[in-house]
This record gives sequence, C-alpha cells and structure tokens, in this order.
Amino acid sequence: MTAPVRIGSRASKLARTQTRQMQLRICQALGAPEAEADRVAPVVLITTTGDRIQDRRLLELGGKQLFTKEIEEALLAGQVDCAVHSYKDVPAEAVPGLTIAATPRREDPRDALLSPLHGSFDALPEGARLGTASLRRGAQAMWRRGDLRVELMRGNVDTRLAKLERGEADAAVLAAAGLKRLGLDHLVREYFDPVAQPPAPAQGALAIQTREADVGAAWVQALRCPETTVAVAAERGALVALEGSCRTAIGAHARLDGPEGAQVLRLVVEALAPDGSARWRREHAHDMAGEPDPESTAAALGLRLGLEIREEAGDRITLGR
Repeated sequence: MTAPVRIGSRASKLARTQTRQMQLRICQALGAPEAEADRVAPVVLITTTGDRIQDRRLLELGGKQLFTKEIEEALLAGQVDCAVHSYKDVPAEAVPGLTIAATPRREDPRDALLSPLHGSFDALPEGARLGTASLRRGAQAMWRRGDLRVELMRGNVDTRLAKLERGEADAAVLAAAGLKRLGLDHLVREYFDPVAQPPAPAQGALAIQTREADVGAAWVQALRCPETTVAVAAERGALVALEGSCRTAIGAHARLDGPEGAQVLRLVVEALAPDGSARWRREHAHDMAGEPDPESTAAALGLRLGLEIREEAGDRITLGR
C-alpha cells in the first residue's frame, strides 16, 4: 500500500476549503476514490502565528512568513509531506530544503469591494472608512480617493464580514478568489480591474510546497498548471525586485493571451508610496513563442520591470524610510 500524502494547512475556513480541493486532486492522482481521500491524503491542521495574532499589522509581527513558518517547519520535520498555501502569503525567499513544487490553475486574481450600503468604490461617501490589512490596498485606495479613511481590518473572511455588519467600516476590500472559493461572491459590490489596480503578486493562486526530494512525484506533477505557473513567475519576479514585504505597497498582474504555442505574456507592475501620494508603473508584452524556458523568461521580465520601478522610486515605496 502506498504511504499517505499528509497535507499541512492552516485551520481557517478558507484554508481548509482550498486544501480540500487539493486533497481531492491528490487523491485522484494517486488513483484512489474520493471516499478514500482522508486516508490517502490526510489533512493536518496547523495554527500559524499570523492566525493567532489578529490585532496588529503583519509588518509589526515580522511579515508574511508568519502564515507559513510553522507549516514549513512541519514539512522539514517530516510531519507532513506537502503544504497548501495561498501563494500571495509565501515570502519571496525560498526556505532551504523546500520548494514550490506545483502551482494549480488560478482562481480570480482580482480585488473585490464589499459594502453593506454602497454599490461601488466611487459611490463611497467622502470620508468613508475602508477596512483592509493590506498596505497595497490602502495605498491604492488613497491614490484614487485621498478623502477616504483607511482602517486596519484583519482576520479571516467571516471575521471581516462580521466587522462590516457591525458598522466598523463602510466598506472592505478582499481577494475575489477567497470569496468565490467560499461561495460568497454574491456579496461583491465591485471587482477592481486587475490592470488598472493590480492585485498582490500571485493573488488567487495556490502554492503546493514540498521537500525538494519530492518535487518529481507523479501526484505533484498532476497539480501543475503551466499558464498559471508562468503568470505567477512574472509577478513574483517583480516581488523580488521590489523587495516585496508588508512594508512595500506593490501590485502585479500577468496573463497569457493567444493560442498555445503563440502566446503573449502581458505584465503590469506598480508600486505606490505607502500613503498613496505617488505611484510608479510599468507595463510590457512579451512574445513567448519558442521560449525554451517560459517560467524563467517570465520571472526575468518581472524582475526587470520591478528593478526599473525600484530605480525610479527608490525608498519612497518603503514604509518607514
């Protein structure tokens, strides 16, 4: 009997929903019926520091790795065999001994506006309170509407919805992907154009992390989406160039257009001053036809556009500089 593939996951409702989708995919790749999923691909729930502390910004706690650190430690210790992360929560720096082995097909990458009373971003009244825990989302909102009051709103999706219902903010911005995976997209008032207002690099994508020795496993290969892998590589190339962290307000969106074998990679990257007072952008389209290593080409493009912005903007994009 094949040894089970143990899956590490955060314990939030969204994380469990995402992991369940991947559990069924892994089960199928292992040739087992869905009813055997909990046996052949058991889920191990792990509470991270980022889940435990909800009243402060991530930059005060140490950054994005607070959503991945404990799960990665379990991987290295052999307690789980893979991890399912929201890719936008994965730091740019790789952990020695671990790798992102697969990127499944991405869900909707856009940001979405939720509001109990107002039908769109432009319809928010002057001085409205906009809830978000994201420096990028706050800066983008202030760039468009300097009159808004951006207020800290952390917590899982249910917690943020409850805060909206209690009137703690007039509107909130969340990832469309999470809302759709939870069946809550009927609450969305407006989706933001991902070119005009780029989301976080890799938003909407999942990252399947394994130990380096397991990267070639058949069940890992069955989870990979080539198009999503290339798009995310471009976005995370920009992340690396701009030192993407909870102290930088950066967005990136990449997509592949055209038929297979003749696709064009379109990438937009932007960075903003943390207070939304300035914005720097780059856009480029690259013909991917005949590229021997599309993922590396995409990453290099993102890195180049990000470095151009870094050279122009300097430390003005970094909070506290």
